[in-house]
Amino acid sequence: MNQALRAAMADTGETVESLAEQVGVDPKTVARWVNPGRVPHPRHRAGAAAALGREAEDIWPDVLKRREPAWLRSWVETELQASALRAFQVAVIPGLLQTPDYASAVLASGVLGPDEVADYVETRLRRQTVVLDRRKPPLFVAVIDEFALRRGDPGIMNPQLDHLVKMAQRPNVFVHVLPLDAGLHAGQAGPFVIATTEDGDVAYLDDQAAGRLTNDTAALWATWDTLRSVALPRRQTIDYLEARSWLT
Repeated sequence: MNQALRAAMADTGETVESLAEQVGVDPKTVARWVNPGRVPHPRHRAGAAAALGREAEDIWPDVLKRREPAWLRSWVETELQASALRAFQVAVIPGLLQTPDYASAVLASGVLGPDEVADYVETRLRRQTVVLDRRKPPLFVAVIDEFALRRGDPGIMNPQLDHLVKMAQRPNVFVHVLPLDAGLHAGQAGPFVIATTEDGDVAYLDDQAAGRLTNDTAALWATWDTLRSVALPRRQTIDYLEARSWLT
């Protein structure tokens, strides 16, 4: 429950209906904002804060006081608004499906210091909760290259793969392994995520320096369809992850 929002509405005498009218959204949308993990679009946050005579960061502090790099924040906002997320990863397991130990190992393999790694892991775990554990979570489809499953210490990978199996059995989560015997494929250019939102599709592309967002998703959709067509089906993927004969 967002107590700060409830208190601000009570102090100003605003109801769900009156605040919705001022912000320009449906009353059901405002009602959802009161629940944990339901965060308005930035322009709606600004409108609601203005109507309530508050600062947006006082009502939604966890969203605005974050530790992720500035270039990632627009994507985090997009994740919160998405009704569907389709992710392809060639080197690592998608962040929304990572365990704390695996996330720490992945982040520590780069240039981050220990304190930074801890902060980034905390942020990643919070994103998982906000995105996948909200009352109406998005459809999440992940295609993961088999290389990503084979890379890592078995002591970290076994619990990670157990978690992946557990997540893959959620009704809104579909995990598909892209097997090595699929050969060369269109996704070798790099990972991406396509988010479906009310305002259209938005894609996130990652590279060595930073990530970027784009609305030009036609080519990525074509790549996605190709990757999805050669990946293992959902049930076969779960069986493959449970067997994990390649790990000792």
